[in-house]
Amino acid sequence: MLGSERSVVEEWLSEFKSLPETHIPSYAGSLHLKKSLVPALYRVIQDPNNELLEPVCHQLFELYRSSEDRLRRFTLQFLPELVWVYLRITASRDRQSNGCIEALLLGIYNLEIVDKDGNSKLLSFTIPSLSKPSIYHEPSSLGSMALTEGALCQHDLIRVVYSGLHPQRETFTAQNRFEVLCFLMLCYNSAVVYMPLSSYQSVCRMSSRLCVCGFPRQQQKLWREPCNRVLLDPEFMVQMLTAVYHAIYNGEWEMGREALEDILYRAQLELYSQPLLLGNAMKNSLPESAPDAPRGRKVLQVEVTPTIRRISISAITTASIRRHRWKREVFVPLTAPYCSFFPFLFSVFACPVYYVLCFTGYDEERNGACSFYCLHFTKYLWGSSYFFHILWI
Repeated sequence: MLGSERSVVEEWLSEFKSLPETHIPSYAGSLHLKKSLVPALYRVIQDPNNELLEPVCHQLFELYRSSEDRLRRFTLQFLPELVWVYLRITASRDRQSNGCIEALLLGIYNLEIVDKDGNSKLLSFTIPSLSKPSIYHEPSSLGSMALTEGALCQHDLIRVVYSGLHPQRETFTAQNRFEVLCFLMLCYNSAVVYMPLSSYQSVCRMSSRLCVCGFPRQQQKLWREPCNRVLLDPEFMVQMLTAVYHAIYNGEWEMGREALEDILYRAQLELYSQPLLLGNAMKNSLPESAPDAPRGRKVLQVEVTPTIRRISISAITTASIRRHRWKREVFVPLTAPYCSFFPFLFSVFACPVYYVLCFTGYDEERNGACSFYCLHFTKYLWGSSYFFHILWI
């Protein structure tokens, strides 16, 4: 570690200790301006024998337990590097140089599983209602959603819990190790959009090294540091894929694709179905070349669904139907050239609720254009009324 990097870290350690509580928000806003601090902290974390590692881990925990979200995200950006160093040292069975990193990871875990009042926290999401408009759909085009909404409320399907009621952990064991690490990666992925580019690079390095270390594929890498094989859990690999997928489309095209290939390589060796399914789906959905945007960034464009104009029932009257001149003499037998293009179609879709009659024919008055007439006959089983909707396209 260079002397300049050491001085930057020592200055950062002393600065926060003497900081008044009222100045914490302004300090959090100016922390990202220290460009040399993050690389220096990575150097400290990557060296388990560095004497600054213990005070750095303690400082990162103090930042994470603060109420300022920006300070919590500052600590969270180092999580992939912390996980990699912890698992690498654990595989080498050198537990003595792993204590401070293990304490930091357990501290973040124990803070995340409870709310502000100290109660166990449930991580859940709510199914969006289709009866309310969004950027993806217009409820007017879907008809009445009263039945669907009522069924969802009745069966309590609105709220879906995807993680919750995790017990407190005081130490890592072989049984709870990946339970804790999976939850930590879940927390990282929930804030991955706020992470800097250096954190995306770190999560790609972590994914590649964890999957290939100790295997023949490691010899093909520029990184050839001797390391034992690291046991991986399929759920943890799914969380790695989630982070790598975001990194691929946000500036790390090459490193992200390499990490994806390495995860698939390890999943095939272990015969893990979940990461294989997700990884192959990601691989097959990638474009052939890197996005053209700066530094490989690709913005997913969403086109707003145009609002469909409502048509009044009174707009279709007997007079309007007569103006279309539905006469039998309009339809003439189709000659051979037209048979291949405009076949006569008579389809009856029988259903207990509605019947649809579709007629297609060749119209001479429209210069050979194909006219499609659809008679939509709707019958409500619970009533005696009939509704006719005649549409012309």
